[in-house]
Amino acid sequence: MSKRSILAIYILSGILTLVVFDYFLTTNIQNKEVFIQLQRAEGFVFLLSIGLVLYLYLAKREEFKQLKEAEQRRRTLINSMVDFVNFKDGDGRWLESNTFGLQLFQLEHVDYKGKRDSELAEYSEFYKESLIYCEISDEETWVKGEITRCEEIVPLPDGNHKTFDTIKVPLFNEDGSRKGLVVIGRDISERVAAENQLFDSEQRYKSLFEHNPYPMLMLDLNGMITTVNPRFETVTGFQQEEIHGASFINLNFSAEDAELIRTSCQYVMENQKGIKKGKDIEFLTKYGKSILLSCTFVPMMVGEDLVGIITYAKEVTQIRETEARLRRTEKLSVVGELAASVAHEVRNPLTSLKGFVQLLKKSDHPYEQYYTIMLSELDRINLIVSELLVLAKPQELPFSKHQIIDLMNDVKTLLKPEADSYPTQISISVKNEIPLLLCEGNQLKQVFINMLKNSMEASADHIWIDFERIDNNLSITIKDNGSGIEKNRIKHLGEPFYSSKEKGTGLGLTVSCRIIEAHRGKVRFNSELNHGTEVQIILPIKIQIRGQA
Repeated sequence: MSKRSILAIYILSGILTLVVFDYFLTTNIQNKEVFIQLQRAEGFVFLLSIGLVLYLYLAKREEFKQLKEAEQRRRTLINSMVDFVNFKDGDGRWLESNTFGLQLFQLEHVDYKGKRDSELAEYSEFYKESLIYCEISDEETWVKGEITRCEEIVPLPDGNHKTFDTIKVPLFNEDGSRKGLVVIGRDISERVAAENQLFDSEQRYKSLFEHNPYPMLMLDLNGMITTVNPRFETVTGFQQEEIHGASFINLNFSAEDAELIRTSCQYVMENQKGIKKGKDIEFLTKYGKSILLSCTFVPMMVGEDLVGIITYAKEVTQIRETEARLRRTEKLSVVGELAASVAHEVRNPLTSLKGFVQLLKKSDHPYEQYYTIMLSELDRINLIVSELLVLAKPQELPFSKHQIIDLMNDVKTLLKPEADSYPTQISISVKNEIPLLLCEGNQLKQVFINMLKNSMEASADHIWIDFERIDNNLSITIKDNGSGIEKNRIKHLGEPFYSSKEKGTGLGLTVSCRIIEAHRGKVRFNSELNHGTEVQIILPIKIQIRGQA
């Protein structure tokens, strides 16, 4: 009830009381006792009225005081908030704003009440566009007729900006007309900056992981694969969805390598900040190809907690093969130097010894058998010296065109007596037309002799020789059904002085490989113990020889 209403009621009731009591007093003026009683009643009524008015006044005053205190608390509350708080009427005019909001738009000294955003924009050139946009955003909220929430960016004079999580609450009258609008904007600049920083960090990490030139994978604390990068998929052939949740240890590793991985992971988990670089491990890809991986295990930390292990699996197959070829080349270089300095010196006394033994053999018949053995061993020494000379610095050789089939047939004829003594059958097949090959015939014969002798000495009873032209290359495959070679020995074939035979020097294959390399060719070995050996020689049909066109 308003002050005017209370005053009107008080005046009307007073007038009515006076009229009523005056009427009764005038009517009963002759009766003195009644007159006195009516005067007392009139005074009592006025006293009661004044008391009632005084009570209502005091009550309203207390209520006003409480409202004022509540208003003060409300003002204190909204002004102490770090959020932007604004109250508008149904027409979008500002009714009230907290201090933060006024300072934000530089309106501290502007009489903002009753003005719209577009009107206030005239007082702040810097925030003009922002205030005009607020008016547009308010209208969108009114149209939707529901609480809206959005992020609004407000530029600052220093070149930075603030981001607000803005909530707009539209209020309507009972007839649906607009009543008011409450706008609350929370400053989330720090949170947005932190999120952007986190996003940038995640993007850098993701880029490092996905575009890393090395195969990488993530393991949980149980050794299960959680994520692999595209390079891992390319190298191994296994896709993310195929091996997600699989045990890394059980992923195509030998028992020895699996144990090495297990101990490396255990080391990282026990020494959470330590990095474990393991030895090379052999891995079988999805397509059955064997590759070498050099794995490094790194702890994956979130704060102070170990949540997993990151594994860098660098493929070192070609590197190790190159290192092996380099070591082999170094060995050949040493052998070549040794051969160059020793071979000729050995042959001089060897020739003399052989000549005198031949003379003794003719004149001393009782010891002829011993002389024969001595001559045989001298011939063997001469053969070893000849092989040493081949390993010396390569000389310019006269290459000419030969029919490779004829060379092999010559070798077959030469070795026929020795093959019959084992006995061993030699079969030659030609799958398509073989053209003339530019080569050094005698050296290729030496290669064929070494290969066939190795097969015969491996207790082979049958040797198959296949010739086939493949594009611009000639493939010569020599396959036997002999005793075969252990897998761990194959990689050493061709190294100087490495031989699996009791009396072998290891120079035969070394010389053969050197000859094939001089012809720009390749030699490949494939063998299985007790199931024979296969040697494939690849020679280019058209090759450019130094010094020849």
